Amino acid sequence: MVKRSKKAQKSQAKLEGYVVVAFAEDMDQAKEYKSLLEASDIPAIIREQGEEVIGSAEIAVMVSEEFLDEAHVVIESQHAYDDFYDFAMEEDDESDFDGDFLEDEF
Repeated sequence: MVKRSKKAQKSQAKLEGYVVVAFAEDMDQAKEYKSLLEASDIPAIIREQGEEVIGSAEIAVMVSEEFLDEAHVVIESQHAYDDFYDFAMEEDDESDFDGDFLEDEF
């Protein structure tokens, strides 16, 4: 019989009803996801997954199961915004804009 500590039991009870909405590459990204979700009135928590749980260390962003669909929409919307912004910045970098048309010829 495996005996769990009271701290582990409290931690598990706190996560009951929470599901993973996204895995973050690092703690900064996890905090960004959490802030984004909380700005949309979706309570979120961050949980570091040990290597023994899933084979590699990852950081899980979790939400209550009742908010899962809405949380996916919020995160995917942010990804689309980031992708658009990255694309727009790449286009600006590649343009042959030299600013000549802004010079006055008086």
